[in-house]
Amino acid sequence: MENSIYIGLSRQVVLRNNMDIIANNVANVNTPGYRAQNLLFAEHISDPRGGDDELSMVYDKGEYKNTLPGPVHSTGNPLDVSLEGPGFLGVVGPDGKVYYSRAGNFIMNADGGLMTQAGHPVADAGGSPLTIPTNSTEIQIDDKGIISNQEGQIGQLMVVEFDNPQNLKPYGDNMYATDEAGKPSEETVVKQGQLEGSNVLAVIEMTRMIETLRNFQSMQQILTTENERLRTAIQRLTRQS
Repeated sequence: MENSIYIGLSRQVVLRNNMDIIANNVANVNTPGYRAQNLLFAEHISDPRGGDDELSMVYDKGEYKNTLPGPVHSTGNPLDVSLEGPGFLGVVGPDGKVYYSRAGNFIMNADGGLMTQAGHPVADAGGSPLTIPTNSTEIQIDDKGIISNQEGQIGQLMVVEFDNPQNLKPYGDNMYATDEAGKPSEETVVKQGQLEGSNVLAVIEMTRMIETLRNFQSMQQILTTENERLRTAIQRLTRQS
């Protein structure tokens, strides 16, 4: 008798997870290089023991990201870079592994280390932290990611591409993780003095948030009605017995 409630609850759990993802998108509407996440819904068929009826529940199968580039604007900051194409920048994570990001709003620490805004070292083409001499007065980054100062070439940004960017999973601090080895960039161009913005469309996300909230409330009303129906049925059966 409680099957309808179980099914409704499965729907509400997924809607809550979807709301969390939408809220995260809205929170990152101004985050450079951020790519909107979306939830994948699926149907789960259960065949409970001792039961004749299958239960068709809802579950969140996974997530996928919007791979469209965000808007690009000029900053004039020599440490800002944007990527024109499908590539990702390498970043050295707290565990020493290389992660990937589209955010190119870099800073330089007191020792000359090139860092992300979250404080993670930017990786060179070999996966090691990049360092810029502190006496650099002219920093140039070409379309291949090669960094030079007034004395010559310093290093090169890691720019890699993936056959399927959907395999990159959000890690935190605007970085993605994957076990797949990226391939050298062929279709991506590095642009100095520019930043790619978030590809989140605030109006669309707010519309999705309202729709998700209404669906959650509608399901809550259905569950309340169903609960009242079951309680009434039990009371009647109890009086008859």
